[in-house]
Amino acid sequence: MKLTKYTHSCVRLENEGKTLVLDPGGFSEVEKALDGSDYIFITHVHPDHFDSERVIAFLKENPEVPLYAPQAVIDEVSKELPEAKVQLADAKETIELEGFTLKTYGGQHALIHPLVPTIDNVGVLVNDNVFHPGDSFTVPHGIQAKTLLAPIHAPWNKMSEVIDFVISVRAPQVYPIHDSLLADNGRNLIETQVTNLTADYGVTYAHLDPEESVEL
Repeated sequence: MKLTKYTHSCVRLENEGKTLVLDPGGFSEVEKALDGSDYIFITHVHPDHFDSERVIAFLKENPEVPLYAPQAVIDEVSKELPEAKVQLADAKETIELEGFTLKTYGGQHALIHPLVPTIDNVGVLVNDNVFHPGDSFTVPHGIQAKTLLAPIHAPWNKMSEVIDFVISVRAPQVYPIHDSLLADNGRNLIETQVTNLTADYGVTYAHLDPEESVEL
């Protein structure tokens, strides 16, 4: 399976001739990520994970492509494009697609502040390999992910929580997501600490630049 990281939390996965795009948000190269895609999965409705204008424009041009997401995303898409192929993605589900098996976890966005209402967020494990938590520190239960996409910086997290999350998931390979608000100095600091402090737990952390690909 081929993984391509785009800016922030958008990831493109290719397997057996099929393409799945996760979280094509407003900070990402949405058109490039979605080009030729067969499926879209969105973890939650926040615009840095779901660029509604560009995703809906893509779905208008590609009406055969299904979108899987929590209800708030489905409501927004259906309002603008009633004929879109949308399917609710709740936690603790298994979704079988050609080339991909999706298992969902969690259900709630991490707390930003007590004054900010929480929303639905669904983490997704793809092919028992790649875990994208969206905006949460949900640890998938009943299975150990092989590859973790770790949100290394956000208004709702701090570095110690990122490190504890990476250790808890215990995936052998970790790549960063949710990093577009970081300047280079801040990114280097966080990545160095995550690399050094999780290595004793069997974790290998590796940086990916936007549009860089790896084979899993």
